[in-house]
Amino acid sequence: MPKNITTPGHSPKLTKLHKLSIAGVATLGAATLAFSLVPDNSHTTTNDAAVSTAKVAYSDKQIKDVKASVTDQLAGADLKAQAVAAKKKAADAAAAKKKAAEAAAAKKKAAAKKAAQARTKAAASRSSERIKVQPVAAKTYANNLDGWIRESLDIMKSKGIPGSYNGLHRNILRESSGNPKAINDWDINAINGIPSKGLLQVIPPTFTAYHVAGTSWNIYDPVANITAAANYAADKYGSMDNVNSAY
Repeated sequence: MPKNITTPGHSPKLTKLHKLSIAGVATLGAATLAFSLVPDNSHTTTNDAAVSTAKVAYSDKQIKDVKASVTDQLAGADLKAQAVAAKKKAADAAAAKKKAAEAAAAKKKAAAKKAAQARTKAAASRSSERIKVQPVAAKTYANNLDGWIRESLDIMKSKGIPGSYNGLHRNILRESSGNPKAINDWDINAINGIPSKGLLQVIPPTFTAYHVAGTSWNIYDPVANITAAANYAADKYGSMDNVNSAY
């Protein structure tokens, strides 16, 4: 197309048409521009009616398609945002659940540790109590007159039989001189066939009648003999301490 139109009176209109067409294309983005120019060798006859401008037109379908596309894009973005939010929510819930489980496990572990410590403390306390209540070793006595008298006194005390060390010792020396195997073969008891025997010269019927539980049934046993004689003297005289002669 010639750059300049030499026909007088028409050049300004063509320039204006071009400007309008270009403005239409820039504004609407799509247009159909039609120009009808009929040049001549030396004369150009162009009517205003011959030059026509085609307006840019969009169909309803095109607008609807654009709207649908935008709507779809917005819907897709919304769905994507919802998916991200749901994923984050699920992750947060999982993290919270894990944290709660860890806290519960830690609490359970602490409770178990505390219970174990309590059991250990209780066991130690029971052990300490057992040590405290352990029976004292049995008391031992010398195997002589002193030991026999002392053992008899402990038994007498547990049975409520009165008597003292001096009372027992004095009567033993008078009756047997401290000989646990002593026997009287000459008095009336011997004549009657029931001689007096042991440290405190007790006849068998008296020993049997006043025998103290927990002692030997052997009349010659020193502790059994002393305890039975002290029991008899307590019954007849109030205490062996009150006996100063044959009884």
